[in-house]
Amino acid sequence: MIRHLVPQIESQIVRLPSPVAVQLPAGQVLGPPGAPVKMSFSHWSSLTRLRAGQIGALAEEFVEGKLLLEGRMRDVMAVAVSLLPENPVHIDAGWWTTLQRQIRSIRAHTPEKDAEQIQFHYDVSDDFYALWLDPRRVYSCAYYRDDSMTLAQAQEAKLDHICRKLMLRPGERFLDIGAGWGGLLLWAAEHYGVQATGITLSKNQHAHVQRLIADKGLQGRVRMELCDYRQLDESLPFDKISSVGMFEHVGRANMTAYFRKIRRLLAPGGLVMNHGITAGGPDNDQLGAGMGDFIEKYIFPGGQLLHVSDVLNHMARGGLEMVDTENLRPHYARTLWDWSDALEARLDAAQQVLAARSGSERGEKTLRAYRLYLAGSAMGFEQGWLSLHQMLATRPAESMADEAIKGAQSRFPFRRDYMYAAPAGAGSTPG
Repeated sequence: MIRHLVPQIESQIVRLPSPVAVQLPAGQVLGPPGAPVKMSFSHWSSLTRLRAGQIGALAEEFVEGKLLLEGRMRDVMAVAVSLLPENPVHIDAGWWTTLQRQIRSIRAHTPEKDAEQIQFHYDVSDDFYALWLDPRRVYSCAYYRDDSMTLAQAQEAKLDHICRKLMLRPGERFLDIGAGWGGLLLWAAEHYGVQATGITLSKNQHAHVQRLIADKGLQGRVRMELCDYRQLDESLPFDKISSVGMFEHVGRANMTAYFRKIRRLLAPGGLVMNHGITAGGPDNDQLGAGMGDFIEKYIFPGGQLLHVSDVLNHMARGGLEMVDTENLRPHYARTLWDWSDALEARLDAAQQVLAARSGSERGEKTLRAYRLYLAGSAMGFEQGWLSLHQMLATRPAESMADEAIKGAQSRFPFRRDYMYAAPAGAGSTPG
């Protein structure tokens, strides 16, 4: 088998548009010398995965130390794209696949499992995330309103973009579901004067935001709670709600119930912004070629993606009316490359932080997994395998004395000019 495999690999890499060198377990090197990417294999079995274009399995072998990758992550991802045998969003969507997916979703998304899965990812190490996120630690797609923006500027532009879309006003009750390290929560309170409540399942994030609230003297205006969205009290509805980078963890089986819960938490006529990753294809809930399995194992256990059309279907079944949807897919590709570049520039510091947290061996595995996750996700958004949508919706009211236009049944003005009328950080929303 090995005798036939080596010439097949050699023929395969010659045809790739991106130069790559492959070192075999015996030491022989195939491919051009000085190639920007070199893959060194320690097991012959790994070469069968290379030949089949099983990118997820190769990523797992890199994490486990069975494969050595040399080269910039941007060049590595160019090679990965060219190795794929087919589009990874094209999958079997028959009834059996659909049934299995539904059963898996139900099992994976109990309140207890969700808490465990969120903490697996977000409680890796606050110091680790701080190495490559912006100073506010905004861990979601930025908004490069101007091409010259830095990551930090684009994240502030995103926070303000959401606040403007929600038409936040002083004194309104604002809820942020999955508030992360508090970027949007604090921005809304400080720049728009809302009474802000945030929730998270991450113990690290909860403690971090509690410290920020105290440091900024916002105890009377901002609350951060450690709880599941399903546990929130519905007796006093919120005027505006946001959910940013959170609903990917909800699960397909719970999606309609998730939006119904938001409807009950939202005052009649109020606005909700659902900002999150969506699937690039109409039928897949993860990427093929083993990439989705890699993410499930090492990064986001329990994560499931829906196509935007499915999300809007669940939103409507949950009693919400979509009034605006914006696709920010290329913005997320650039955000992820900014994160990836920042991590690549601080690999030694990242290794030290992770080793101090979980030991040298586990820290090295975590770092290798995140290097591939960030660069691979950037590649996925560039290729259109993944997308990112901001979906603005209302809870329609039977009648509203202050509706912007007759029949609006909400405070949404049914025009877009108000979203873009002032630069980010202006801190006021026109009526």
